[in-house]
Amino acid sequence: MTLDDVAVVIPAYNEEKSLPLVLRDLPEVGLVIVANNASTDRTADVAEGLQAVVVSETRRGYGSACLAGLSELQRRLENGLFKPRIVAFLDADYSDHPEQLTELLAPILADEADFVLGSRLLGEREQGAMPPQSLYGNRLACWLMRLLFNAQYTDLGPFRAIGYRQLCELEMADTNFGWTVEMQIKAVKAGLRIQELPVRYRKRIGTSKISGTVRGTISAGSKILFTIAKYGLWRRSNNNYSDGNRKTLPGNNVSPPCGSQDGAEA
Repeated sequence: MTLDDVAVVIPAYNEEKSLPLVLRDLPEVGLVIVANNASTDRTADVAEGLQAVVVSETRRGYGSACLAGLSELQRRLENGLFKPRIVAFLDADYSDHPEQLTELLAPILADEADFVLGSRLLGEREQGAMPPQSLYGNRLACWLMRLLFNAQYTDLGPFRAIGYRQLCELEMADTNFGWTVEMQIKAVKAGLRIQELPVRYRKRIGTSKISGTVRGTISAGSKILFTIAKYGLWRRSNNNYSDGNRKTLPGNNVSPPCGSQDGAEA
């Protein structure tokens, strides 16, 4: 399987210990972008030393880091440096299993899916890898998406892959904890072909910035529920997203990070 037209975006905040393991286990792809999100340790130096492209985003937030990575990808596309077909995302804390990337890419490469989500709840989880608040929050969010959007998700997992053209059409905008659920809701609304595949999940290296603290848990949970409610309320007043009228989506006042895709792979 040739992955020369695959880009991987890895948002990272203070992950100097885990990042080398992530990059070691990652299959060889065309481009690896580490989005350094205002780290105070040697995350950026470690990534550069391992031949990853490093972009800096000083505005804290998971979504901000992902958007910075996509902006770098857009810059390379516009300058003829790289033509992406697929973009994958995974965390820098080594909780995901990077070697499973090829499994997530396979349905897209075979033209059987546009968006593939790695589900931790369908896969094998190391004991303690997902604390009770994470399991409950994921199940609640997926139930709400099923109720409001008929979305058949089991997880909000960070390990995912999506066609570059389809990703650009989603016009991603969230700058923090709502990034993953925003992508999943918009993928359903856009009529993308979606698959979930089981992925393995282990305890992360270091303390989680979300489930590892009470503040992080409350902040993330609140933003995820707010994002679902926002798109659910919008759905009641305007139901033409699938007809191409995406500019009216709430939260889309942020310029999409993909720009022109004329050079992208079909």
